[in-house]
Amino acid sequence: MNYLIYEYLSVFIMAWLFVYGLTPFVIRFATWANFVDKPEARKIHEHSVPLMGGVSVFIGFFLLCLYDVVMTSSRTFDRGIIGYLVSSVLIVILGLIDDRNGMSPWVKLFGQISVSLIFIFSNYNLRELLNMFGSVYITLPLLLLWMVGLMNAMNFLDNMDGIITGMAVILGLGYFAFSLMNTTANADVMSLIALLSLSFSGAALGFLPYNFNPAKIFLGDAGSMFIGYFLSSMGILMAQYAGNQKNDKWYYLLPVLMLSYAIFDIVLVSYTRKRDGRHIMQGGRDHSTHRINTILGSPKVTAVIIYFINIIIVLSTILVFRIGSRQLLFITTGLFLIIFVVFGIKLDQVPIVIPQNQIKRKGEV
Repeated sequence: MNYLIYEYLSVFIMAWLFVYGLTPFVIRFATWANFVDKPEARKIHEHSVPLMGGVSVFIGFFLLCLYDVVMTSSRTFDRGIIGYLVSSVLIVILGLIDDRNGMSPWVKLFGQISVSLIFIFSNYNLRELLNMFGSVYITLPLLLLWMVGLMNAMNFLDNMDGIITGMAVILGLGYFAFSLMNTTANADVMSLIALLSLSFSGAALGFLPYNFNPAKIFLGDAGSMFIGYFLSSMGILMAQYAGNQKNDKWYYLLPVLMLSYAIFDIVLVSYTRKRDGRHIMQGGRDHSTHRINTILGSPKVTAVIIYFINIIIVLSTILVFRIGSRQLLFITTGLFLIIFVVFGIKLDQVPIVIPQNQIKRKGEV
């Protein structure tokens, strides 16, 4: 046990310090290569900002993942680990291409689906997929919707300095706490999930000082989609092991509860844009974060409020899992659903800025 504590601390600290030290070099390289995000009407920043922060976070995470496997004799680069890492590399490359040259939404969607399928089929066989929801034809679409949806949800939510970087730290630590409490699953598997979660959280924490308002560098699509990939893939593992430990498939709701703020934001934006006849996929300053910022008048305070909300959500999720009551799971999920509906109605009353690219012309779909 003492060895595990040392390993957990060392991995978290190494990921944190590595990314903290690497990011200034990434900032210089992105500036030199003109890999920057330029101001637009739908964006808050007024000056060009380097756009390769996701690379810094990913490199720190990826190297620590290799360390997590290599340094322990009981762990190997099996099909699951290789598929997991290959998928993470591909989603970052996809995001970098989009950041640099732009990309059709359909091409991006195809890439996200392909990455998700690599993860799913490298970690689960057909029998395991069948056992999840009773049919592969139900399970596979649900898993794809979950992964692709969260990649886009985090991409949507990456609209203000430090928001999803701080969320990544909090949610990654939530997955770490879950792994510590899942005592009936394979100890080696839970230990590896704990280390991956700490590598992710540490990398995000090392990047946060450069991404917090006023940001010196942005995550870009490469970073936001990578964060969405990590959170969604860990959510699938969390659902599987929670359901197995409690012998109750209703515990598949746990990752939905844990990531409910990101789900809330993309639902709010999609609903209000569709209702008002605006383009859903075009960026704009109409997210929950923008609306909260309009009320508070401070991006820094807005970020802290979002962090606080996610801390409450993570603690509630872990408490529900710890107590192990299905009724408490339903009550907590329902309570957060009601809170988010009321919160969304209130935020919908906040004035927003609508850029021209979000206004549909007559005859457009």
